[in-house]
Amino acid sequence: MDKEYIKSHIDAYTQNYGEAVKEAKIPPELFKQYGVKRGLRDLDGDGVLTGLTNISLIQSKKEVDGKMVPCEGKLLYRGYNINDLVEGFTVNNYYGFEEVTFLLLFGKLPSKKELEDFKEILNIFRKLPTNFTRDVIMKAPSKDIMNSMTKSVLTLASYDDNVSDLSVDNVLRQCLQLISVFPMLAVYGYHAYNHYVCDNSFYIHFPDENLSTAENILRMLRPDTKYSELEAKVLDIALVLHMEHGGGNNSTFTTRVVSSSGSDTYSVIAAALSSLKGPKHGGANIKVVEMMKNIKENIKDIRDNDEIKAYLEKIVDKQAFDKSGLIYGMGHAVYSISDPRAQIFKGFVEKLAFDKNREDDYALYSAVAALAPQVIGEKRHIYKGVSANVDFYSGFVYSMLDIPLELYTCIFAMARVVGWSAHRLEEIVNMDKIIRPAYKSLVTEKEYDSINDR
Repeated sequence: MDKEYIKSHIDAYTQNYGEAVKEAKIPPELFKQYGVKRGLRDLDGDGVLTGLTNISLIQSKKEVDGKMVPCEGKLLYRGYNINDLVEGFTVNNYYGFEEVTFLLLFGKLPSKKELEDFKEILNIFRKLPTNFTRDVIMKAPSKDIMNSMTKSVLTLASYDDNVSDLSVDNVLRQCLQLISVFPMLAVYGYHAYNHYVCDNSFYIHFPDENLSTAENILRMLRPDTKYSELEAKVLDIALVLHMEHGGGNNSTFTTRVVSSSGSDTYSVIAAALSSLKGPKHGGANIKVVEMMKNIKENIKDIRDNDEIKAYLEKIVDKQAFDKSGLIYGMGHAVYSISDPRAQIFKGFVEKLAFDKNREDDYALYSAVAALAPQVIGEKRHIYKGVSANVDFYSGFVYSMLDIPLELYTCIFAMARVVGWSAHRLEEIVNMDKIIRPAYKSLVTEKEYDSINDR
């Protein structure tokens, strides 16, 4: 087909759409006039209440003298403080991903026997169908590994004889299988891209049933399968911190919306993946890494706070980096004073930075985390405080673990699929109505013209 012919028509269609944009662009004042809560948020930033959940709790405000005021952020998984959960498995020196997965899915902490049995089930499910890697993952590899994962998830539906069965036991089985194979879908997808597109060596390492999820991710990713205990422990912490964050985040809400329609598990998780990959959601840590690289390239002394602050001011003034005016990794839709996940993560990030001889980089991250809120406070009129969020540190951690940039959002997905699964199951149990929000129409009726009169 003639490419120039196609391009000429696309250009014409684009021009037509450009003319239609005048009608498509809705004046901002109309949203306020009709009481529309854009982004399902009130004007003060609070989320519009659209559901109930027993899975997690996010607290960023408390009542003082009858008024709601910002407070230190708190995150509970099934009623347990995330700080206590992380301290519990780190002090006792074991990996936490499997234990916290059990907690989020079943609402209670497992006994030692229950945890061992659960690990065995995950290991049994940590297998892909025969020739799936060759026939699906290695075919048409893509630099966008999130798209590759989505393709793989939808294809896995073809191997499930009970794909549309919405009984709790069947959906639970499907969720456990997806949780188990997500690391393989991501890592193998990257290896296929790295070989067929980048011309690098190709290798596939199978997961080891004696290793944790975090250990297996590093084992499958690295050519020599080697990793340190500290590396695996820090990755395990990252997975736990990213596992769940309430029903109101974009990808989890997507999970609830698509589940409410009665769709199957594979379609639901594919939709959640598509939501997560956006740079305003799961892709945020990539922008942090790019921004920090830009800062290092444009200041002379990375330990000079005055110079760092001056450059951050340029970023906020849209004079530097991507000229969006955003300091990535700063601020959160819910938290204001602090993100508890970032506070937990920071200590482990510091240990890894010193182990990897990245002290200067850690110092720069710490300086930006301290200075950015000052700059944003001085430059912007905001309704709440700003602090570093978990994505501010996660990209730095992944770079120290030699995880390719293409897999950053995929690591998030490997963790968040647990939360999606818990919310899908909760939606299935409570499902009575499809989630269907209302939109105010601004359409006016027009007279139809015959095609001969246009």
